[in-house]
Amino acid sequence: MPPVFRFAPSPNGYLHLGHAFSALLNVDLARQDGGRFLLRIEDIDTTRCRPEFETAIYQDLAWLGVAWERPVRRQSEHAADYRKALEKFSALGLVYPSFESRAEIAKLVAQRETHGPWPRDPDGAPLYPGAAKLLPSDERARLIESDIPYALRLDMAAACAHAGELGWTEHGEGPDGETGAVLARPQAWGDVILARKETPTSYHLSVVVDDALQGVTVVVRGQDLFWSTSVHRLLQKLLGLPQPAYRHHRLILDGAGRKLSKSTEATGLRELRAGGATPADIRRLAGLP
Repeated sequence: MPPVFRFAPSPNGYLHLGHAFSALLNVDLARQDGGRFLLRIEDIDTTRCRPEFETAIYQDLAWLGVAWERPVRRQSEHAADYRKALEKFSALGLVYPSFESRAEIAKLVAQRETHGPWPRDPDGAPLYPGAAKLLPSDERARLIESDIPYALRLDMAAACAHAGELGWTEHGEGPDGETGAVLARPQAWGDVILARKETPTSYHLSVVVDDALQGVTVVVRGQDLFWSTSVHRLLQKLLGLPQPAYRHHRLILDGAGRKLSKSTEATGLRELRAGGATPADIRRLAGLP
């Protein structure tokens, strides 16, 4: 069977040079290996994702000369797939609801840090500091029925005990030069959110479910997601999903050495195109042959 690659942007802003590099690298590798290339739209964040950004993704990729298989998988159309995965975690006793707001969690972290540094995940966010895991089942049911917003979290300690030691073979390179056999460290992320009351899934859950259902065999993505692979390997093991090959690539940085980001209004492909850039220029700027 030919290998299957994918590019999975979120339509919460316009694509920039970093996106172009990742998409074109996936296309190049798929062509080199006689594989398939898929496009997936990760649009679960309904507050930030907008139709005009999705349309722009198609336009920008077509301008670059990227061709993808149809139909495109849009996460917003597959809530049932994520619900089925959550039901399996629930049956294993590995998820629980937490009811604190973001402001309440920030306050709890501040209280913990009066006694010393509070642990943070690889992205720098504080680990969940609450005690919702200890709530009696009847109290959980009462809070859910009272229509309070909540997040469904993975009981990381129990999940790691259930799955055992995990790892992956890195075919690219991690942010600190990691390559080859890598030991997964999902516990570094704490009790990650798998879904919210108003959102049927999270990035971590949807990406492993989508990759499995789409038959993705090679995941090529940026080094900023390198340690997220630890969580993904854990979820794959718990759900009985196949493990794709992983290849993390360098990031395109701005003049200050920061990762390009939609939120910092990094130069977008649309601006580059309007300024007279050609697809060949984009490949050159991204460092691709």
